[in-house]
Amino acid sequence: MTCRFAVSITFALLLCGCGDSPDLASPVAKPVAKPVAKPGPETSVAKPDSTSLAIIEYNKGNDFLDKEDWDTAIACYSDAILLNPDYGKAYNNRGVAYDEKGESDAAIEDYSAAIRLKPDYAKACNNRGIAYRKKGEYDAAIQDYTEAIRLKSDYAEAYYNRGIAYRKKGESDAAIQDYSEAIRLKPDYAEAYYNRGIANEEKGESDAAIQDYSEAIRLKPGYAIAYYNRGIAYRKKGETDAAIKDYTEAIRLQPDDADAYRNRGGAYRMKGDKAKANADFAKADELLEAKK
Repeated sequence: MTCRFAVSITFALLLCGCGDSPDLASPVAKPVAKPVAKPGPETSVAKPDSTSLAIIEYNKGNDFLDKEDWDTAIACYSDAILLNPDYGKAYNNRGVAYDEKGESDAAIEDYSAAIRLKPDYAKACNNRGIAYRKKGEYDAAIQDYTEAIRLKSDYAEAYYNRGIAYRKKGESDAAIQDYSEAIRLKPDYAEAYYNRGIANEEKGESDAAIQDYSEAIRLKPGYAIAYYNRGIAYRKKGETDAAIKDYTEAIRLQPDDADAYRNRGGAYRMKGDKAKANADFAKADELLEAKK
């Protein structure tokens, strides 16, 4: 049977960087399905000099970033940088757009430029860490998240992201410690509970995992993958009926989830219900075939 451990997802989200906006609340890293602070306008000066023109292009880029038009956002941020080569926030936001396009190397280059221009730029450090993590460079990612935390000690998202990198390295205890700190700083952090549940499950601590998945579900009732993973934890404990209930809810929330059907089929087979098991296995195969 398949045991899927997805990172949030965010939205898990899965994880992406977030743009910076000078005049509104500080945006956060977007690890798996997290709210993103919308970029706000920056006020330009009356005289149309290069600085004010750069601000205009930067704000246009923010609008396109918000619309997920990555290429146009990149073009606008590039114009802003040409007009003002010291525009650190334009470099950071262009890095976000590159990251969203899957161009991690270009994103890292831009985040690095932003950090060079503003060494205390915690968000750029966090974002560069995300890009390194996507490349599988976990030590570099951890180094950047650690620097972001040093610069901003209450940076819940940086703790969360560092936890993901530690778990990717197989360091479950360090991951749990970081997820716990993220939760302490941000008690409604559903993704942190979910990922801590994964780390606990990897350690064989099914009860702790179930508790974390349950809290993630309480905070985010439509969290299909949390139901799915809680079902796996229940199955490991031999609580087949509870597992079936969770797989069923995961299927209700995400009807094309072949893994949920396959795992529910396995649970039915453990109960001796061959008809329901075979029906679920057939549905799983049908969904997988449709995705080819």
